[in-house]
Amino acid sequence: MSDNPPDPDSAEYRALAERWFGRGATIGKAQHRALCRALTRRPLSHDTNEAFAERLSFGDRIADRVASFGGSWTFILICIGVLVVWVGVNVLLLTRPFDPYPFVFLNLVLSMVAALQAPIIMMSQNRQSAKDRLVAAHDYEVNLKAEIEIMALHEKLDRMRIEGLHAQLEAQQAILAELKQELARLHAPR
Repeated sequence: MSDNPPDPDSAEYRALAERWFGRGATIGKAQHRALCRALTRRPLSHDTNEAFAERLSFGDRIADRVASFGGSWTFILICIGVLVVWVGVNVLLLTRPFDPYPFVFLNLVLSMVAALQAPIIMMSQNRQSAKDRLVAAHDYEVNLKAEIEIMALHEKLDRMRIEGLHAQLEAQQAILAELKQELARLHAPR
């Protein structure tokens, strides 16, 4: 097989597509790429992590970092520390607290943090879902190519087995012909 991708209109391509995907099967982009890679014996070398990372904007990277930090124990412990200090300062240390009980300003700050953090985390999760879909599509192509390669190997093994059986049959027929000649010679009148 050559390194050039096969022509989808060629008889060889159509015959293999029909044999491996079924008669009248619709060949999508993933099936076409897997079939071409199998026919040219080339790997599906594609690092989805690098490909996805190249498409991220500066804002996407910041959102991913914020979401990563916002979903960590470090963030939770810092929040607990800030809350304890805030309450302690306003209740115990200050005679004229800047945010007296029931801590309205603290509630406002926490609400603003939650209001900003939630959409950032959702953006990051949506990107992760898109990345997961990209990885799944690549895995599908790899699995499809592997399946095609396995079917091709089975066909090759079957062909070799049949050729071996034909060779054995021909050898046995030659031996039988020799035996018949020998029997004929032995039974022939002298």
